[in-house]
Amino acid sequence: MSQIEETPPPIAAEEFTDATAAVARLVEIYERNTRYLTERFRALVDGAKPAGRIRAFYPEIRVASDTHARLDSRLAYGFVPGPGTYTTTVTRPDLFRNYLAEQLKLLMRNHGVAVSIGESRAPIPLHFALSNDVSLAFDINERLGRPLRDVFDVPDLAVTDDAIANGDFIAVPGQPQPLAPFTAPRVDYSLHRLSHYTATRPEHFQNFVLFTNYQFYIDEFIALARREMQDPSSEYEAFVEPGNVVLPRGAHEPVSGTPPVRLPQMPAYHLVRPGHSGITMVNIGVGPSNAKTITDHIAVLRPHAWLMLGHCAGLRNTQKLGDYVLAHAYVREDHVLDADLPLWVPIPALAEVQVAMEEAVAEVTGLSGWELKTVMRTGTVATIDNRNWELRDHREPVQRFSQSRAIALDMESATIAANGFRFRVPYGTLLCVSDKPLHGELKLPGMASEFYRRQVNQHLQIGIRAMEKLRAMPNEKLHSRKLRSFEEVAFQ
Repeated sequence: MSQIEETPPPIAAEEFTDATAAVARLVEIYERNTRYLTERFRALVDGAKPAGRIRAFYPEIRVASDTHARLDSRLAYGFVPGPGTYTTTVTRPDLFRNYLAEQLKLLMRNHGVAVSIGESRAPIPLHFALSNDVSLAFDINERLGRPLRDVFDVPDLAVTDDAIANGDFIAVPGQPQPLAPFTAPRVDYSLHRLSHYTATRPEHFQNFVLFTNYQFYIDEFIALARREMQDPSSEYEAFVEPGNVVLPRGAHEPVSGTPPVRLPQMPAYHLVRPGHSGITMVNIGVGPSNAKTITDHIAVLRPHAWLMLGHCAGLRNTQKLGDYVLAHAYVREDHVLDADLPLWVPIPALAEVQVAMEEAVAEVTGLSGWELKTVMRTGTVATIDNRNWELRDHREPVQRFSQSRAIALDMESATIAANGFRFRVPYGTLLCVSDKPLHGELKLPGMASEFYRRQVNQHLQIGIRAMEKLRAMPNEKLHSRKLRSFEEVAFQ
């Protein structure tokens, strides 16, 4: 005997030719269905008995095309690869409102078609439906008298993967093809992980993200952000710290949030600008594993660019402590992405990002042309997963570094660049030489303190200036065709 299924009344699919109205319907469906699950859960906790399985579904976008033609072949996204039906499930349309409106507007304009908005058959897991003020107690199974998954849908890793983004998705003949790089369950999973790792809610993240591997950079970013908040003419409207501590422009004290008792694994700080066009900075700590973890999750927010600002070992005798390294290629010996992105895949330098960073270095240092080469070198960065590589026999690694023409070595940059390539997020790396182990200049406490005090502020200014330059670019130019494969999904 099949189990009774309790669901809210179905909402019929409807076609839209206005992107704003289509997104409004997505919000309506999502909020109605998550509210239904939350209310039923509260009732069960209060003692109500379910008549059957309680279920509600993610909203869905569906579009059909009968032609290979599109209006503007210069675009990197905003079109389907050929005739057929394409769908995607959607979560948190309130958070992604601007993003969804842009994607749908391009689809409608590029193909001259309407989009259909309705309910999918993908159930919303209860864990992802509950709001921030509702939590799942550890004893919930005892209080329900049966396992939670007998009553509600729970997260299912079988449908939460990166097959679409990795190019591994195989469409079943006659079934719709994917419209977006991530499904709703995959996005929900990462939104919850972001809150866990960074101690800030996803809605605070901005579209331009800086990663660093040292707290010194975060300290400088905090000081800069607080100065911005005291400037009435600042373009930034708020600064958000871990614990969702929000300091609005013009305020002397935070207006909301509670600082965490201890910092999370990868704390994030957000200099907020209207339309999520500000800058987020994350201290990812040391190592490729952290670099992959955080970029796996930030990628679902579809940022416009992310950059790595960190320290590296200079590998050339001509480099000085404090010199900059602008990566134009990567040696990938980090290994954390080997299963998702084969090593034979090149990670190209992106011209738009490279130019923005070089111009930023010139403007902040006051150097240009031939003189700029005295403080910055462009070349290959090698990323490894062994922090103590210096303790090995030098002959093997030194030979590899020389053959690859590497000029710097770190533990995060290639991972961040490779995940940017994998997830179609424009990426770049600007490192600062903090030691030269092959030439007897090790990173020692006294030397490091002086180096940090002198160089970190300038390096951060360069990163922010580069982000401002990227922000000034139109999205269709920044999100170029270089990151798109043969048959891409329509959404950026």
